[in-house]
Amino acid sequence: MYSLNEILAVRHITKTYPGVKALDDVSVVFQEGEVHAVVGENGAGKTTLMKILYGMLPADSGEILYRGNIVTLRCPRDAQAIGISMIHQELNPIKDLTVAENMFVGRYPTKGGFVDWQAMNSMSQELFEHWNVDFNPKRKVRDLSTAQMQMLDILKAISYDAKLIIMDEPTSALTEHEVLMLFSFIEELKNKGITIIVITHKLDEVFQIADRVTVLRDGQKIITCAIEEMDHDKLISMMVGREISNVYPKREYHAQEAVLEVRNLNRGSKVKNVSFQLRRGEILGFAGIVGAGRTETLRCIFGLDRIDSGEIELEGRHIHIRKPRDAIKNGIVMVTENRKEDGLVLCRSIMENVVLPSTFINSKHGVLRKSHESDKAKAMCKKLLVRTPSYRNIVNQLSGGNQQKVVIAKWLMMSPKIMILDEPTRGIDVGARSEIYRIMNDLTAQGVSIIMISSDMEEIIGMADRILVMCEGRISGELIRGEYTQEKILEYAAKVTA
Repeated sequence: MYSLNEILAVRHITKTYPGVKALDDVSVVFQEGEVHAVVGENGAGKTTLMKILYGMLPADSGEILYRGNIVTLRCPRDAQAIGISMIHQELNPIKDLTVAENMFVGRYPTKGGFVDWQAMNSMSQELFEHWNVDFNPKRKVRDLSTAQMQMLDILKAISYDAKLIIMDEPTSALTEHEVLMLFSFIEELKNKGITIIVITHKLDEVFQIADRVTVLRDGQKIITCAIEEMDHDKLISMMVGREISNVYPKREYHAQEAVLEVRNLNRGSKVKNVSFQLRRGEILGFAGIVGAGRTETLRCIFGLDRIDSGEIELEGRHIHIRKPRDAIKNGIVMVTENRKEDGLVLCRSIMENVVLPSTFINSKHGVLRKSHESDKAKAMCKKLLVRTPSYRNIVNQLSGGNQQKVVIAKWLMMSPKIMILDEPTRGIDVGARSEIYRIMNDLTAQGVSIIMISSDMEEIIGMADRILVMCEGRISGELIRGEYTQEKILEYAAKVTA
C-alpha cells in the first residue's frame, strides 16, 4: 500500500546469475527525505539491487514503484528522468575538463549552434551558491580533492533534478576530515527532502548518518528497521548470519629477531630518511593520513618505485631491489591497495590469477605442469575459504572479499617471508574482514612477517603488534601494543619531525 512519504519501493525483486541467485524476492520501501543504509556481506546483493534501481540491470521478476506508480527502468537515462541518480564507488570525472564542463558533459547549453560557455559557468555557479559549495566553475577537476570530486558528482546528480541519490561506498577513499564534510553535505540534502541510499561496509557510519537500515544476506532481505532499533552486534549478526564475538582475533606475540631492516630510505619528497625494523612473525602497522608516505615507502621496498638512496637488509644480508621481481626472489610480496587495477587480471579465471606469479616455479624445463599448479592453487583457495562454484570462473565475478583472498592466495603460492598488505580490508564486509584477520594470524604463527598499511584506526589498533606513524614522508612516532590509542596515533600523524 502506497504511503505519502514513500518515494520508491521495490516489490518481490529477483535476479539470477549463472550458478547464483543474487536477489531472492526482495521488497524494500524508501521514504522521502531519509538516509537509508543498505548493508550486508560482499555478495549479499546490495550493488545488484542498486543497479536495478538505476536501470543498469534488468530484474528477472518483480516491480519498481516511484511515488506509487509502477515504472520500467531500461537504462540510467530512464532513472534520471524520474529523479534517480547514482554515484559509483569509483569516481570517473574527466580531469582535464573544468568543474562546469564536468557538470554538464553530454548536455552542454548551446547558443547559435555553439556551446554557450558563459551560460554553463553561470548555471554551475548558481547551483554551487544554492548549496553553499565553494567551487570555481572554471577550475580544472584534477585540482580537486577526492572529497570535492565526490561532492561534484552529487551536485551533478542534483542538476538532473534528482530526488533520490544512491551512493556506493562514498567514504572508501576519504580522509576523516573529508568524511565529516561529506556527512554534513548529506545532512543538508536530507533537510531539503532528498532521499539518500548509502551502501557501506563501515558500520560506525551507518549509526552516524542513517535513519533506517536494510540488511541483505545471500540475496534475501533480512530486516528493514529504524536505526534506533539496532545495535552494532545485532547488525553484524544479521549481516553474517552468525555471532562474531571478536572481530580482531587475539594472538600472543613475543618479539623475535629482526628479519628486515630499512635504513635511511629516500625517494623524492614522498619518502624522507625512513628507517625501521620488522621482526619475524610480527604484524607491523603503518598509520598516518592519506599522503603521509606510507604506500610510497612500501612500494620502494617491493621495487615498484626506485629509491634515491638508502639500504635494505634481509636476514642480515644487504639486498638490492630495483623491481618487483627482485623483491619476490627475496621472499617479499605485496598485496596492493587497489586489487582491481594492480592485483588481479579481472578477465581471467580464479585459477589463472592464483598461479600467475608462481608459474616459473611450477614449470619444468620451460614447460608448465598444469595439473601440478592446478592442484596447488585449488588447495590454497580451499585453505583461504574462497567461495565460488568453480575455480574456472572469471575472477571479476567474485565479491570484493573473495577477490582479496585470491590476491593473498597467489602470493602465498610463493611461500613468502614478508607480506606487505596495503589497506587489506578496504571495501569488504565484516565477515570477510574477520577471515582476512584469521589468515594474517595463521601466517604469523608460521613465521611470516607482515607489514600492514591501514587507514582504519580500529583495525590497526586491533591487529598490529607495533605501529609506526608517518607524517609528510617521515616516521614521526613508534608505538607498541598496550600504549597506543587513537588520540596518540592522531597526535603523531600531525607531528612533523625535523
